[in-house]
Order: sequence, then C-alpha cells, then structure tokens
Amino acid sequence: MKEVVSAKIIKLQNASFKELNRAYKELFGKAETASHKMYLFRRIAYRLQELESGGISNEAKKRLKELIEKYDPINNKEFRPEPTITRASSCDRRLPIPGTVITKKYKGTNYIVKVLENNFEYDGKIYNSLSAIAKEITGSHWNGYFFFNL
Repeated sequence: MKEVVSAKIIKLQNASFKELNRAYKELFGKAETASHKMYLFRRIAYRLQELESGGISNEAKKRLKELIEKYDPINNKEFRPEPTITRASSCDRRLPIPGTVITKKYKGTNYIVKVLENNFEYDGKIYNSLSAIAKEITGSHWNGYFFFNL
C-alpha cells in the first residue's frame, strides 16, 4: 500500500499547478489560495502520507499541547527574554523574539518573514526593517509594524 502512496507523490512532482489545486481540493475538501506550486505539493504529499499511516496519535497531540502551554516562548511572557540593545529588538517591543516567523496575506499571496537577532529574512534576503520588506512586497512605503499587524 505504501508503494501506491509513493507513486502518487512521485506523479505529483511533475503535476501542473491546476492539477495540484484539483488534488488539494479532493484531499482537503476545499480550494487552496496559495500561489506556490511547491507549497501545494508538500501539503498534498504530507496529507497522503498522513492518511496512509494514520497521522499523529492522540497521545502525542495531548503531549504537544501540554508542552506548548508550558514552554511556548511566544505566548508565555515568563520565557520572553528581556530586550537586548540591537537594531531589531531595541526599536520596538512589538517585535516578536528572534526565530519567530511572521506571516502576512496580501492580495491573495502569503508572505513569510523570519525575525532574526538583528534584522529580518524575507525571500532569502536579509532586511534591516519590516518597512523595507513591506515596500518590497507592495511597491510603496508602509509602516512595517502596521503592514504586518504587530
């Protein structure tokens, strides 16, 4: 049975964007608005494997929930480090801790920005401010905190 799933995944590697959208809708019951082919492929491949193997156990889900509630540095203020004097973190306390991924949906496309220690990473490039990334995405000047809803 696993060979069938592997064959489906291999076949999807060469599928067109429309075929991936169709396969996504069949598996998830809804259309995906993503515009990136690799994203769709990965989601579909993961779901096929999940259906084959049964997914994550209820015990593992329960344990993950416990760990998140206890150790989540984003939502648990006890674990948030005090700001250090660096360009990115000293400007505004609205910035999440380094390592956090900020997502923004703009005009139907999802944009992903990673917060680094002193700057930000977007699309494989390093930027000194969120405003610079917002300008790259929109083509016009935006307040970075406002654009990313921080």
